[in-house]
Amino acid sequence: MKFYPVKQALALLCISLPIAVHASSAATAASPSWLTQQINKNPDVIAAKENMNAVFSLTEGQKKALYNPELATDFAREGKSNNFTIGINQTIDWWNKREQRSTQADLQLAQAKQVFKYLIQEKTAQALQALVNYHNAQMQAQLASEKEQQLGTLLNLVAKRQQAGDVSQVDAELTFLSLSKTLNTTAQAQVQLAKAKAKVIELLPDWTNEKHILPKQGIAIESYKTNPLTSEQWLNQHPLVQIAKLQWQISQSNAKQALLATKTDPTFGINAGKTDGDNALGLSFSMPLNVRNNFSSEARAANQQAIAVESQLHAVLRKQKFVIQAATESVLAYKKHYQRWQQLMQGRDKRIADLLQKQWQSGDISTTEYLLALQQRTDGLLAGIELQSQFKRSKIDWLLAIGQINMALKSLNKT
Repeated sequence: MKFYPVKQALALLCISLPIAVHASSAATAASPSWLTQQINKNPDVIAAKENMNAVFSLTEGQKKALYNPELATDFAREGKSNNFTIGINQTIDWWNKREQRSTQADLQLAQAKQVFKYLIQEKTAQALQALVNYHNAQMQAQLASEKEQQLGTLLNLVAKRQQAGDVSQVDAELTFLSLSKTLNTTAQAQVQLAKAKAKVIELLPDWTNEKHILPKQGIAIESYKTNPLTSEQWLNQHPLVQIAKLQWQISQSNAKQALLATKTDPTFGINAGKTDGDNALGLSFSMPLNVRNNFSSEARAANQQAIAVESQLHAVLRKQKFVIQAATESVLAYKKHYQRWQQLMQGRDKRIADLLQKQWQSGDISTTEYLLALQQRTDGLLAGIELQSQFKRSKIDWLLAIGQINMALKSLNKT
């Protein structure tokens, strides 16, 4: 089967494995093993692990012999004689159906492992996204609190200047209104922060504020020219694609098993006993006759199902290819605009705040203009916080799209 590669948008990003994740320099930085332990505590992960163990047990059973020997006995009384026989019958796997069952069992186990692997990556990505959301909510809450304090201080200054006759009653009322709006904004930010923290603890039960998992810049994905993975390899290796491919192979195995089911297996037996007081030894043979039903319809249906599953595999490949493309374009877009925002705001935050305050105090701008400018400054900072968070989240989405979350976490040990 030919796997069509993703368009060369990935080449623009220039981010291939190995992927480096720079750990926080804090003494309390959490290790990848700690994060893995937390993920393994998730009930969904525990359930998936038990399901995988169940498949492993079924695999052991499917690899065993198809037919057990059968004990056969017979007793009859003829006149004064007691006639009896005892023997063993054994059905022979003439068409080697056991081998096909064993192959299918291996495929089912491999599929269960891929399902578990993807669930681990998915839960890890959810935990990392929750951490990004928490840091985002934390910065927004801090900015809202700072603005509230700033407006509180401004309100006191306006009251003093109003007494001195420098500002009007209207200016004072506008400041009151701005402060009242900010109180609501601060409350909402605190609520969002609490919700974000609860989500992190839900996914990482032992997490505290002192645990540093992600650095401030988030996961750093870097390009290495040595042995880069191509987009086609990423596509082929992705757990969702592997699951679909294994399902196709399982359906093919089902079709082969259904075909073998149309073929009958003979049963041989040997028995010994007494008949009319004489020792008796006998052999037996039986063979099912597929006369009334040769099971060809079931075999045809299984083959048609395999063809349908193959089409589903192509659909999964096509969908995942575009998922990778979309994730790549998102990373590029957020990277471009966040870096542009950094260039625009570099050093301006403090300068703008100081300049506005000086101009207001000197009377160069009115209180209305000052409040409007402060709101614009806050909006600009909030936009930067959101851009930074979206950039971090897009990198996590990209790693999940190419199925390499675990590789990123392993590289924490190297930083």
